[in-house]
Amino acid sequence: MSRDRIYIVGFMGSGKTTAGKKLSAILGWQFIDLDNIIENKTGMTIPRIFSDLGEEHFRKSETEILRETIQYKGAVISTGGGAPCHDDNMDFMLASGITVYLKLTPEQLRTRLSGSKTERPLIKGLEQEDLLHFIKERLALREKCYSRAEIIMEGCDLDIERLEELISERI
Repeated sequence: MSRDRIYIVGFMGSGKTTAGKKLSAILGWQFIDLDNIIENKTGMTIPRIFSDLGEEHFRKSETEILRETIQYKGAVISTGGGAPCHDDNMDFMLASGITVYLKLTPEQLRTRLSGSKTERPLIKGLEQEDLLHFIKERLALREKCYSRAEIIMEGCDLDIERLEELISERI
């Protein structure tokens, strides 16, 4: 297994991008956002891919691009919330790098997502109670997958220095 690649997984709004940028700065590694690569390669935003081509097409592109991350060395890679739970992607990440799960409660996620400026196709237009219900349902389905990560960290008030210590022990 490669120890020069870190995959950050977790539900949408869990802070994967923020944590990934901080961690990459501490390690002196490059930061890669899987969603940004998908948007650059397709020339479409994630919401547009979902609306025009559908979730299945998005997941196929996401898996192909995730597999291409094998070429990166010294990289912190932020994945999409559903990425680990499709097409054996978690197996791929576990075999090709260190995996970190940023874990939050459904209530913490709802608070973050309610205040988010990012357009998220799967929750667009949901009211507070519907949003919480959606999060609870999806998280219940994804938790088994996320929990396979090598490192599981509390995502609210993330201790980035502690995360860096845990990673350094494994590099």
